[in-house]
Amino acid sequence: MHRAFLKQTQTLVTTAFGLIAALAWNTAITTLVHTYLPTGSGLAMLFLYALVVTALAVFVGMTLARAAAKVGLDDEKK
Repeated sequence: MHRAFLKQTQTLVTTAFGLIAALAWNTAITTLVHTYLPTGSGLAMLFLYALVVTALAVFVGMTLARAAAKVGLDDEKK
């Protein structure tokens, strides 16, 4: 039970820091968008921002998955 508690705590803390990092990046990217886009850009620019961030997230996720597969990290799930 002690090991399960530590594993769960590790997962929760790692997830919490991941969320904090995501929020920090969101703030940084939002500030960057507001700096370089016109103030009245509106809803279309928000959707463009969402699409760009989504595409970036997919690209990074796929790149990390390929890197993990190369070093054999995906074999640990089997």
